[in-house]
Amino acid sequence: MTDFQEIVSTVADRVATVALDRPGARNGFTERMSDELAAAITAASADDDVRVIVLTGTGNDFCVGADLSGGPLTVPVPESGWQEPAGRVVKAIYASAKPVIAALRGAAVGAGSTIILPADYRLASTDSRFGFVFSRRGLYPEGGSTWFLPRLVGLGTAMDWMISGRVFDAAEALDAGLVHSLHEPDAVLAAAYALAADLVATTAPVPVAVIRQMLLRLGAQDSPAAAHEVDSRLIAGCMSSPDAVEGVLSFLQRRPPEFTETVSADLPQWLPWNEKS
Repeated sequence: MTDFQEIVSTVADRVATVALDRPGARNGFTERMSDELAAAITAASADDDVRVIVLTGTGNDFCVGADLSGGPLTVPVPESGWQEPAGRVVKAIYASAKPVIAALRGAAVGAGSTIILPADYRLASTDSRFGFVFSRRGLYPEGGSTWFLPRLVGLGTAMDWMISGRVFDAAEALDAGLVHSLHEPDAVLAAAYALAADLVATTAPVPVAVIRQMLLRLGAQDSPAAAHEVDSRLIAGCMSSPDAVEGVLSFLQRRPPEFTETVSADLPQWLPWNEKS
């Protein structure tokens, strides 16, 4: 999908910017938007010229949640294999080989809160508002948010936010660990790009791709044994990695690294999540 109508996707300086683009509707979330977001994120993940993905929204709000102006969402019977829209975006971010920075301002409610949970960084403006409002609409949570949210903010806070469905401000989100930093509304996107530029300049793409998947997939194991097995095999393979050699040499020579390995060509194929897919 490249004929985007409800998002904008651009690439500059090795950073892909994927922006929700329905500012007149405060970026109300639709099924088409979900598929466009998933397609853009998946394409950026597969592009070796892209090192970081910035997820944001045009206008003064990131996303006010599902656009219900056309009436309730009509879905097929469960047996059809239909997948709810927010989860389609979450799955694309979860599987991404590139770190994702969410740059948020204004309302980030409903889908605006759920689709950002698998991002590596969440930067918010001081006027941001969040809310997992499903209980107040007679609905159920989406996007695997009941899996992600307790891992980010703890079970107690997740219980409060999800059961009450209340909207909360940026300061509470920062205090709980939902967002990493707060910025003035007109500065949050610049902060995201500064962070992206630092990641592009200082990190190696293949280890970054592997590390984010290790954190997402191995952190929920009932012991560290599986993580240790993956660690051992990866570290043993560093002996033949040009980027590992470059990383050490650049440190010793006190110069910026010049990493050459790419995710498309050099990602270890034996990783357990690849073997299961």
